Amino acid sequence: MKQRTILREVSISGKSLHTGEEVHLTLKPAAANHGIVFQRMDLFGKPELKPLVDYVTDLVRSTTIADGHAKVNTVEHVLSALHGCGVDNVLVEMDASEPPILDGSAKHFVNLIQQAEPVEQDAEREYFVLDEPISVTRGASSIIALPHDGFRVTCTSTDDRGIHTQHLSLDIDPESYVAQVAPARTFTIYEDIEELLKLGKIKGGSLDSAIVIKGDKILSKEPLRFKEEFVRHKILDIVGDIVLVGMPIKAHFIAVRPGHALNAELSKVLRAKLLAKLKGAKKVSAKKAPTVSDQPETVMDIRRVMDLLPHRYPFVMIDRVTDVPNDDELVALKNVTINEPYFQGHYPGRPVMPGVLQIEAMAQAAGLLLLRRLPVEENKIAFFMSVDKVKFRQAVEPGDSVEIRVKITKVRGNKIATATGVCSVAGKPVSSAELMFMLADASE
Repeated sequence: MKQRTILREVSISGKSLHTGEEVHLTLKPAAANHGIVFQRMDLFGKPELKPLVDYVTDLVRSTTIADGHAKVNTVEHVLSALHGCGVDNVLVEMDASEPPILDGSAKHFVNLIQQAEPVEQDAEREYFVLDEPISVTRGASSIIALPHDGFRVTCTSTDDRGIHTQHLSLDIDPESYVAQVAPARTFTIYEDIEELLKLGKIKGGSLDSAIVIKGDKILSKEPLRFKEEFVRHKILDIVGDIVLVGMPIKAHFIAVRPGHALNAELSKVLRAKLLAKLKGAKKVSAKKAPTVSDQPETVMDIRRVMDLLPHRYPFVMIDRVTDVPNDDELVALKNVTINEPYFQGHYPGRPVMPGVLQIEAMAQAAGLLLLRRLPVEENKIAFFMSVDKVKFRQAVEPGDSVEIRVKITKVRGNKIATATGVCSVAGKPVSSAELMFMLADASE
């Protein structure tokens, strides 16, 4: 089956559920293998975020992802609509931190996608095919993922009192998703509303965007859209949260009283399985003769730099990598402008780039050199441990282009490394240092 994107750009506006902010959201076509990516147009640098379980930070009544200073709340309905409609590659631009809640379902996002017209691309869609059962449990809640040649969700929804118990099993494809899942609205228990408000949630909530269950009564602006609307919305959330694994999955999910925290827990286990499988496949392919496409990258733009480094504004000291002559050397560039925030106080009237930031630029360049050696699935981070033999020879001022050249001199046990670094302006060295690093798991 081919990957799909959308034919044209489309937009929608509305109020967010939890922040209560007005937001404008735009879906844009994207190239094959781009994936689904969120972009915060209201933040400096317009940072992009990939919806992966690695970036999940908050799971209270929604799924929130964050990377550095950028955050996107309540991603599940947008992801569910895109996944349910079979759209693989799209850029989601937003001018606030949370998509609009609209009527509390994914129906309006589906309408937007249909208006944009999904189209096939040349690249084949890759699937994560589950080969063994996976399960996660939290108290009375559980989800089991079973090997299955398709995408099926079986779900049971109920509350602590056993009221409004519902059960449904569906094979998910674009046709069934649009008709049977997307219109199902979010819901909450009346007694939970006060606590959610205390937590700073549901500032934009109303009966226009959610169903409220009060005892055995249903509070809603319109009649239920389905007899089993609650369990259908739980399925909607599962379809969205499973996108966090990072690849479409063939499996049968059996869920009992699921929620975003449990969905994310399952996604985390599945992603670990996926990365292990990709790592094994990479080792097998590494035994074959390399082709042109197998050669390591020798240049990196700022997006690739930020994929490898954890740093974000205002602490990214590398604009791009211009050359990687070999596995032990790297050349990077930092363009110094008067807009750098540190120039406000260093020094007024005679702005000079602090020497410690030149050292930091060398450290980040050396970190890039170390991290590019590793498979992305290892999820490592380079910690700067020490610096020695530092020399500053010339001031770096606004308008200078600083070339940062680093060389790995020693690696011990694939965990600790030393490197030399030199910063130059117009071919003249302005600073140099010897650096030491430690590689550690990013999760630690």
